[in-house]
Amino acid sequence: MTEKKTMWWLLATVLVVELMDLLDSTIVNVAGPALERSLGASPVGLQWVIGGYALTLGAGLVLGGRLGDRYGRRPMFLVGLAAFALASLLCALAPSIGLLITFRLIQGVAGAMMLPQGLGILRDNLTPRDLTKALAVFGPVLGLGGVLGPVLGGALVDWDLFGLGWRLVFLVNVPIGLAAFVLARRLVPHGGRTRGLRVDVAGAALVAGASALLVLPLNEGQSSGWPLWTWLSLAAAALGYVAFALWQRRIVRRDRTPLVTPTLFGKSAFTVGLVAIALFFGGLIGTQLVLTFFLQLGEGFTAGQAGLGNLPIALGTAVGGGISGGLLAAKLGRRVLQAGAVVQLAGVAWLWFALAGDGAFTIWRIVPGSVVTGIGAGIVIAAVFNTVLGAVADDEVGSASGVLSAVQSIGGSVGVAVFSTVFFAGAVAGRVTESFRDALVVQAVVIGLFLLISPLFPRRARPDDVDLPTEPAAEAPAGPLTR
Repeated sequence: MTEKKTMWWLLATVLVVELMDLLDSTIVNVAGPALERSLGASPVGLQWVIGGYALTLGAGLVLGGRLGDRYGRRPMFLVGLAAFALASLLCALAPSIGLLITFRLIQGVAGAMMLPQGLGILRDNLTPRDLTKALAVFGPVLGLGGVLGPVLGGALVDWDLFGLGWRLVFLVNVPIGLAAFVLARRLVPHGGRTRGLRVDVAGAALVAGASALLVLPLNEGQSSGWPLWTWLSLAAAALGYVAFALWQRRIVRRDRTPLVTPTLFGKSAFTVGLVAIALFFGGLIGTQLVLTFFLQLGEGFTAGQAGLGNLPIALGTAVGGGISGGLLAAKLGRRVLQAGAVVQLAGVAWLWFALAGDGAFTIWRIVPGSVVTGIGAGIVIAAVFNTVLGAVADDEVGSASGVLSAVQSIGGSVGVAVFSTVFFAGAVAGRVTESFRDALVVQAVVIGLFLLISPLFPRRARPDDVDLPTEPAAEAPAGPLTR
C-alpha cells in the first residue's frame, strides 16, 4: 500500500471511530418506546440509558487523553475500541434495564479512552498539508453522522431483523468496531508515549464523582418527589467541581502534570464560555430528545418515522453551519453567537405556537419551526468553540479544548435529564403535546440565559491557524475542533 493510500485508510479508521461515538449519542433516542415494551423501562430508566453514556464519556475524556500521553495513543485507541465493541455487544444482550444502563455507562468509559487519541494519531502521522486535508473531511462527515443518528436508529428498530428490534441499535457497532480494530492494529504506528508521566487519577475521580452527583438527582428527583438528598447531591456536585479546580492548582505546585491547566479557571470569559456551552448543548440535545418522545408517544409515529421527524432540525443545523462558518465568526466575533441564539429562539417560539392548535397533527406543522431552530443552532455550533477558545493563551488551547469537549458531553447528559423530567411530568398523565410545549418553554429560558451571559464571551474567535496546538493531543479531544 502506498504512503498516500495508507494516510487515507488511517483517516477513514479514525473517522469510523468518531462516527460510532456520534451515532451512539443519538441513535438510541428513538428506541425509548421499544425499550419500554421489551424491558419495562420507566421514564427514569430511559433517561439513564440515553444520558448515562454521555455522562461517563464526558467525565472520562480528559483522563483518557492523559492515559494516551502516558501509555501511547495506539494501545489506548485499540483497548478503548475493543472495549467499546464489547460493551455494545453486552448492551444488545442485556436482559434487564438495570444491566443495560450499566453497560451503557461502561460504553461511555470505553469511548472516553479511545476518542481523545484519534486527532493525535492523525497529527503524529500526517504531514501538515495532509492534516489540513484530513481535517477538512472531518466536519462534513461528522455532520452527516449527526443527521443519520436518529434516522439510522429508527430504521433499525423498525426493521426488527430476526426480531431483535432495539438490540440492533447496539449490535451495529460490533462488526464496525471489529473492522476498525483490524485496520487500526495494522495502520496506527507504535510510539508517542511519555515515559514517567504521572496521571492525575485523583483529579479524574473528583470530576467523575462531581458529574455523577450532578446528574443523579436530576434523573431521580422527579420520581422521588425531590427529597432532601437530591438538593444535597446538587450542592455536593458544585463543591466537587470547586475541589477539582483547587486540586489542579496543587498538582502544579508539586511540579506534576495536571489533567487541566489550572490557569483556565482564572479566566472569567472562558468560565462563562463553559457555562454557555453546557446550556446550549443541554438545551439542544434535550429538545431533540423530547421531540422524538412527542412524535412516538403523542402522535403514534414509529421509530423510523420519528427519526425522519428529526431531519428538519438536522438539515437546518447543516444550513446554519454553512451560513456561519469560520470566516463569519472571525469577522463578527461573539455577535454571531448572539444572532444564532436569536434565530434559534424564534424557531422554538414558532414550534410552540404551531402546536397550540386543535386540528389534526401532521409533521408539516412543525417542519418550519424545526428548520429555523436548526439554522440558529448551526450558526452557534460553527462558532462557539473557537469563540470561547479566544479567551485562552496559545499554550492553553489543548487543555481548554479537552475541557470544552467534556462540558459539551456532560451538558448533554444534564439536558437529557432535565428535559425528560419536564416532558414526562405531564406525558405520564396523557398530556403529551402540552408536555412538549412545556419543554419548549424551558428551551426558551435556556436560550435566554445564553443570550444574557453572551456579552461576557470573548470578543473574537481564535484564528484557525492555532486551533491545533503543539501540546499533547490527549488534551484536545475531537469535539471542539471538529464538530
